[in-house]
Amino acid sequence: MPDARFLVVFDADSTLLRNEVIELIAVEAGRGPEVAAATEAAMRGEVDFAKSLRSRVQALRGVPLDAFERVRARVEPTPGASELIAAIHARGGRAAVVSGGFHEVLDAVAPPLGVDVWRANRLASADGALTGLVDGEIVDAAAKAASLREWASSYGVPTRRTIAIGDGANDLQMMAAAGLGLAFNAKPAVRTQADLVIGAVDLREVIPLLP
Repeated sequence: MPDARFLVVFDADSTLLRNEVIELIAVEAGRGPEVAAATEAAMRGEVDFAKSLRSRVQALRGVPLDAFERVRARVEPTPGASELIAAIHARGGRAAVVSGGFHEVLDAVAPPLGVDVWRANRLASADGALTGLVDGEIVDAAAKAASLREWASSYGVPTRRTIAIGDGANDLQMMAAAGLGLAFNAKPAVRTQADLVIGAVDLREVIPLLP
């Protein structure tokens, strides 16, 4: 990868995207409220993220793969997402996303926003439907922090010139690893531990903070 001046790493759900994608998939399984409540508890840090994710993904068992077309159609970028990423590129930076969500959706929505690199979980499937299992290692809080460090190294960016933006408890390690950790649309525990809190749900508010 060519060197960059700085690196901005976003969480996806409720940060770069307005939605919690797992909740949209759960609607297809008829289990939307149940999964939404479990997601809220995980984002507040009340339960172990990996254990919670496995439980929530189990609730998606049987969802047909063609449902992802409907799910992707309902995903909305957060206001200001495209403008912020354009500003990052204009200043010689790179935009990355690391998500506890899923490649099945992120692979479709990241490129149009101009995201340079991204990482997420994958959902296992068989016979045209979800099996209720995660395929491979879970992207948890530690994996998010590791991704930030890995990408910074590959782009030749010192960690002091990295920014991490997140909303949930599983973003805290990534935010602590970054030069600047921003709480955005964030849960109370994240607001108290962030370097700065972005109040408005508009990613253009981050532009003045870019190096």
